[in-house]
Amino acid sequence: MSSTVPLTSAEPAERLVPVIRIKLSIMMFLEFFVWGAWFVTLGTYLGTSLAASGSQISLAFLTQSLGAIIAPFIIGLIADRLFSAQKILGVLHLAGGVLLIIASQVKDFGPLFWVVLAYMVLFMPTLALVNSVSFRQLRDPGRQFPAIRVFGTLGWIVAGLLIGWLGWEQQSLLHFTFVMAGIAALVLGLFSFLLPRTPPESSGERTTIRDILGLDALALLKDRTYLTFFVSSILICIPLAFYYNFTNLYLNEIKVPGAAGVQSIGQMSEALFLLAMPFLVKRLGFKGTLAVGMAAWAIRYVLFAFGDAGGLFWLVIIGIALHGICYDFFFVAGQIYTDRFAGKHLRSAAQGLISLATYGVGLLIGSLISGPIVDSLVTDGGHAWQVIWLIPAGIAAVVLILFLTLFRDRTPAVTEGATAS
Repeated sequence: MSSTVPLTSAEPAERLVPVIRIKLSIMMFLEFFVWGAWFVTLGTYLGTSLAASGSQISLAFLTQSLGAIIAPFIIGLIADRLFSAQKILGVLHLAGGVLLIIASQVKDFGPLFWVVLAYMVLFMPTLALVNSVSFRQLRDPGRQFPAIRVFGTLGWIVAGLLIGWLGWEQQSLLHFTFVMAGIAALVLGLFSFLLPRTPPESSGERTTIRDILGLDALALLKDRTYLTFFVSSILICIPLAFYYNFTNLYLNEIKVPGAAGVQSIGQMSEALFLLAMPFLVKRLGFKGTLAVGMAAWAIRYVLFAFGDAGGLFWLVIIGIALHGICYDFFFVAGQIYTDRFAGKHLRSAAQGLISLATYGVGLLIGSLISGPIVDSLVTDGGHAWQVIWLIPAGIAAVVLILFLTLFRDRTPAVTEGATAS
């Protein structure tokens, strides 16, 4: 994949690079603003405005997993072969923006589920597309991309703070989050056509289902070390689903004011640890870094279980702030580990496979499990949150123990079709 951009004599590198950086930063900001503007408060909206059960809330969040499973087909069959990435990005966001505005007017769970599912099928491929557009335009992706990607985190933070400032949670006006996200999606859709040209890179060879799903990377699972990491990645997404699906509902039920804004503390932490990740991996090694990430999930849920909106609110704040460790130490570090383990030949396939396993299979299982658990612990005043949170804490602790027992932090052997990093 080329990381250079053709230059004309009228566009020297020193003038072109800042323009590209600004455009890519705006793209990332809007991409994650759109997602965070409605996704964080979806559980609260469904529970309070549509009287949805815990199982229905989990079913709504399960659309993310279905979108993640379908996304490789859209990218592999269309973006990689037929059309420029920035044009597909624009079309998907324009269509998605319309769906989000429609969602704001739907008042029954059944129809809303299908609208949200259709939207996530359109949205999840855009996460790969914004990365593709970025990597194709940057001169030095390894050095420049983190500074671009952090604007996505800022977009998520701004969305949460804006919802909290407007007080939509307390006033039962969360349907406006879909409108806000829809307008931002339409803006991003139009802006996408102004992004640098990113044509398909297909060499003309026939693309198979095996290529699309990254199944060539299954060869990596012959190594017990990587198999341990792979299975741990799926299993740790089960407790992750509890956080994504029910944290905002939990915060609103315990009467935390501006819950969506409070949750943005997690993204602030994520941005901080993201920038520190290269140093941390070097100091702790992959096993230590991944283990700290899994341990943070267990600790966070224990803090949620015993925290409240009063004198123990500091426990809740620390639990939210642990998001940077939870996400970066496991998922980002895992992506780096996969990149080094797979070697050049299987690098892209391995990244696709691990994303399919986590955001697809792992979160899907987590959503199917978390909903019935939350439904079984309904109380007169809401939910028995202490018991609810101790369940994913226990799951994360078991996954951590298995990981520490079976994982060996070493330089990977050369796998068939791959080279050692």
